[in-house]
Order: sequence, then structure tokens, then C-alpha cells
Amino acid sequence: MALLKIARMGHPVLIRKCDPVADPGAPEIRRLVDDMMETMMDAPGVGLAAPQVFAPLRLFVFRVPGGRASLDPDDTEQDNTVLINPEVELIGEERVVGWEGCLSIPGLRAVVPRAKRIRYRGTDCDGNVIAREASGFHARVVQHEYDHLDGILYPMRLTDFRYFGFTEELERAQEQAP
Repeated sequence: MALLKIARMGHPVLIRKCDPVADPGAPEIRRLVDDMMETMMDAPGVGLAAPQVFAPLRLFVFRVPGGRASLDPDDTEQDNTVLINPEVELIGEERVVGWEGCLSIPGLRAVVPRAKRIRYRGTDCDGNVIAREASGFHARVVQHEYDHLDGILYPMRLTDFRYFGFTEELERAQEQAP
């Protein structure tokens, strides 16, 4: 396995619609997925989409660490997972806001509105179907990574730029708040 270079905001690969993966079990796809998992864990991050490592393909890897899950039964800890050729369906009209960052936009964070609940489906490298409903942080991570496959970066989703800034400055402001 190898650590992959991560594309940063401004690179054209991050703003294009990605191509479907023709053969999820192909050796080069398995190698890409393994390298993406290693890169995600090393970063450290909770998700990484193929275009972020200069591969314009419809796949991403993600995880939900135990400390990020909530009491909601659809927001549980999730081991490293790959979704190839995923589909995401928003459930209901309810939206929630939460802080997000991105390995392709280092040093910045923002409050981003997302669907509270989603249903997603995709396959792994062995062709097994992965289908789940998710909420909370789990749903947020899947929506964030799925956006990458359509050339959408989280700043494109912002509705209030007062909550967008450099991580260090946001942390400093929070420490100084009464």
C-alpha cells in the first residue's frame, strides 16, 4: 500500500463529475481502495473520495469513529467502508447544520447544512451490496464524500459565511468567547 497525494481545492479534478467504476473487483480498483484507506487513516480523516487522490471515479472510503456516533440507532460507529458507484437518497425535508472540514481544503472549516437522514447504496470490491440508512455524523460524512463525486466541495453548500474560517482562528475565537 502507499500514501497518496491529496488534491487541493482549485485543482480541476475536484470540480468534475466522476466516471462510474466499470469493474469494482479489478486489481487497480482494489489497490486504489487500499491506498485510499491508508491515506485516509494517515491524514487523519473520516472520509476520502477518489477525485481527492486524482482518480475521477465514483467511489469513496469512510469511517465513523466511536466518539463521533450518537445515540441515534442510524448513527453508529462504522469501520472502514468503501462505496463504489454509490447512490444517496435524502430522507425527508429536515436539514441540520454541523461543522465540516476537508482534506482537500486544509486548515479551513465551516458550518454546512445537510439532510438529517439519508439512505445509501453501493458495492464493495467483491460486488457485495452495501445498503443502509444513516443519520447524524454518519449521514454527514456520506453526503460530504458523495458530493465530491459530483464535483461539489463543501463551501459550495454554505448558507452563512460567518461560520466559515481558518480552524486556528475559529478555535481561538471559541476560547475567547464568554
